[in-house]
Amino acid sequence: MQIVLNGETRTVAAGLTVTGLLAELGIDARKVAVERNLEIVPKSVFAATALAEGDRLEIVHFIGGG
Repeated sequence: MQIVLNGETRTVAAGLTVTGLLAELGIDARKVAVERNLEIVPKSVFAATALAEGDRLEIVHFIGGG
């Protein structure tokens, strides 16, 4: 199925969850915020949030430093 991830179209497996997508991308779920269709997805429901055809996601990484 097709989703839009950070402005780019991407093909992913049907039934993939936010947790699965982050794992596929090699991203640590503890250090990101995920917006799906203009709504923030709480970390507590990443594993239960299945992606759907046409979803628009933005993933923002938190980077420490000073």
